[in-house]
Amino acid sequence: MLFRYRGSEGMLAWAFHRISGVAIWAFILLHVLDIWLANVNAKLYNDLLGLYGSPGGRVLETALGAAVLYHALNGVRIIIMDFWPAMTRYHKQLWYANWALFVIVGIPFVLQIMAPAFGLRAPFSFGG
Repeated sequence: MLFRYRGSEGMLAWAFHRISGVAIWAFILLHVLDIWLANVNAKLYNDLLGLYGSPGGRVLETALGAAVLYHALNGVRIIIMDFWPAMTRYHKQLWYANWALFVIVGIPFVLQIMAPAFGLRAPFSFGG
């Protein structure tokens, strides 16, 4: 059992925080590239936008939203424990609350982003 995982919620929170941070950083690099592309090659930029709107692009967009949401919620959890050190006794409960909020807030966003990929109307409409 040399490779048996011995961590717990704190280690998973740390790992997911780092992974989500790297994913957000990768998106920022891609975003800078596509904004640059808008000025250099408009046709290629429009093709890239078509890729973003495809079902695969929507899955990646949903994954990005999940990374941003998890990173933000876990950051708030870390801030709570930094400002109120007594809360570190409840770090597991805070982590589970983090996941509960992640699901509650995330599901409407997943539905909004993924509905068009399945030919459905998005549940929320904004503007005209």
